Amino acid sequence: MLPGQEPVNERELLLAAQAGDKAAYGQLVQHYYKYVTGIIYRLVRHPGLTEDLVQETFLSGWQSLPRFRPQNDRSLRAWLGRIASNKALDYLRRRKLDSVPVQEELVAQGRLAVPEQAALAGELNRLIAESIATLPERSQAALILREYEGLSYREIAEVLDIPIGTVMSRLSYARKKLREQLEPYLYHEK
Repeated sequence: MLPGQEPVNERELLLAAQAGDKAAYGQLVQHYYKYVTGIIYRLVRHPGLTEDLVQETFLSGWQSLPRFRPQNDRSLRAWLGRIASNKALDYLRRRKLDSVPVQEELVAQGRLAVPEQAALAGELNRLIAESIATLPERSQAALILREYEGLSYREIAEVLDIPIGTVMSRLSYARKKLREQLEPYLYHEK
């Protein structure tokens, strides 16, 4: 929240948006923009494509909003997260897009000053991104929502519309496969 802004009253904004108030929906979009962008970017790893899919997500949300009913503690956040992950996964299925890591990200953020460190971090990011890209899409989505977006198992279950046990199973599978793929690159003391 920016200084001088009032806290978002999601329920009031949701009711107003469902009644057709575009300004209220705009406030909800602003509130959830970073969250939705993060989910999509982690899945498609392409900035321009991410923006297109974010717009599609919020357009779909607007079109479906009159039918949205919070039930069983299902939140607007989880509902938008589900739309976002479905948009990204649908795109990946259609295009079979390879994950393109942004290797310069740490250097651009000024986190690494030494070129060798930047190269090593970039290489590690590339290896991890390539390994994640080889996972089945459903396991990728669960892993990204947990490790990059910090969602709880319950939130992931809501976003992906699956039982918590399935979330746990997909995460276990994804972590095991990543360990297997990255094992040759791990440092082992002798």
